[in-house]
Amino acid sequence: MPSSETPAISASGRPTLDVAVVMRRERLHGPSSHWQPWRWTLDSVMPDEPGFGTEPRLLHDDEGEQRWLHPGLKVELFRDEAEGYHLNATTPTPCWFVLWRMDEEATLGPEPIPRPVVVTLSYYEAGRWLDAQETVEQVPAPTEVIDWARAFVDEHYVIEPKRRRRPESFRSLVDRFGNAASVTTEKKRGRGAGDV
Repeated sequence: MPSSETPAISASGRPTLDVAVVMRRERLHGPSSHWQPWRWTLDSVMPDEPGFGTEPRLLHDDEGEQRWLHPGLKVELFRDEAEGYHLNATTPTPCWFVLWRMDEEATLGPEPIPRPVVVTLSYYEAGRWLDAQETVEQVPAPTEVIDWARAFVDEHYVIEPKRRRRPESFRSLVDRFGNAASVTTEKKRGRGAGDV
């Protein structure tokens, strides 16, 4: 892993990576551009560098798009998210997942700019954010970062073997009180409707 992507250990003892997020503002075309001329989207996640500073800054600006750098984010690995990292690392294209929100206080002319809030490698964490109606986007993560996450998974995640379920037909029968019950195909003896 390049020196700028060197993992560290946080004060809490968890492995971390310092990252920066690049958000892209692109011009829309077509009928919808009358109401919304621009759209924000995730561009990339990269190693954070000391020279990036601490505040968002404009990297690129032309007629069709702008790119904004948001430094100072941390990716932290948690033991209880190990299965989520495993699921991400075993997909054909492992990703960074970024939760971002529009920052009403930071503006670009009359409109707010987006602010990345959290970056993760956990498939489950990203799913929880989506369930909470947050804006979450993904971009491919580099091999060396996924290898770092895999090493964490290898140390902290044990895949539980799937147990074969016994077919329902082999289960013992019990009544609603938990007492043994039986089923028979014999006709009950006794008076029928036609007996006198």
